[in-house]
Amino acid sequence: MIRTRPAAVAGLWLGGLLLLLLSIGFAITIGPSSLGLSDVVRSVRAEVFGGDSGLSKLHESIIWRLRLPQSVLAAVCGAGLAVCGGVLQSLLRNPLADPFVLGVSSGASVGAVSVILLGVGAGVIGMAGGAFLGAVAAFAVVLVLARLAGGTTDRVVLAGIAATQLFSALTSFIVYSSADAEQTRSVLFWLLGSLSSPSWTEVAVCGAATAIGLVVCVLTAGALDAFSFGNDAAAALGIDVTRIRLVLLTVTALMTAVIVSVSGAIGFVGLVLPHAARAVVGVRHRVMMPTLAIMGALFLVWADVVGRVVIAPRELPIGVITAIVGVPMFVLVLIRQGRR
Repeated sequence: MIRTRPAAVAGLWLGGLLLLLLSIGFAITIGPSSLGLSDVVRSVRAEVFGGDSGLSKLHESIIWRLRLPQSVLAAVCGAGLAVCGGVLQSLLRNPLADPFVLGVSSGASVGAVSVILLGVGAGVIGMAGGAFLGAVAAFAVVLVLARLAGGTTDRVVLAGIAATQLFSALTSFIVYSSADAEQTRSVLFWLLGSLSSPSWTEVAVCGAATAIGLVVCVLTAGALDAFSFGNDAAAALGIDVTRIRLVLLTVTALMTAVIVSVSGAIGFVGLVLPHAARAVVGVRHRVMMPTLAIMGALFLVWADVVGRVVIAPRELPIGVITAIVGVPMFVLVLIRQGRR
């Protein structure tokens, strides 16, 4: 673990951001067409400062309409999911909590398949809008169930598990009763997580949600530090436990809803990376949260790169990559907790 001196932390963040920029630049070069890192640099320089990059219109289109938005979206989604996982693990005092513990992913799946297969709001909100509404609805169900069960943090986890099972069953029912073979494949690909061909609007929406959520988490870092010792300890320090918990749960769920509505279900990012961030910078959330965002962005950018090359020229859903990496880490966390 590095010492959390301001200079050391600033150096870590700066190095992480530079590595992230290089990783995105490298990710743009991965794919069927022949693009090098120098081509990407020339294109970005021409776009920012003007002039001619010397690339064909096809290559320019590949960079700016396909690969760059996909890589930036991977970074944004990775940062957002990692931050959500860090908040939930501290807030619920559960090292196995992640953004999907609230059932948001399952709710988003119901909203998406309702638009695709049932045509509910297809001409008005689209698949992403349906997924977002489904995610918000799932979170509302979790809050109601947790409230009826007593409102404690462990009840929130149990309510999330119940909501996950309920909405997963609804998704399966809609798919099996309404989908043909082609629609089933499309829905399955989305459910496994996909960053393919996003628009810059989707990238901007996810970026705004992640940035706002990160700011809220940093501003409430002191409360998150206190929650790590329990609700009674937080209350003894003068923290409004109910209000802060509701704010953080709401922000976390809405961040996850926005991300899932665009990228589909990408698991294990919020479960694994908070443990890695604590090992690097410790448990102080004011330092850990920005570090976690950078680590999450790097992780998902490289997971996206791996997904492009494993079965090239086809693209493997990114949720498969995160699960392959995340499951062994999940087992290690379980073993570590069992020994404690």
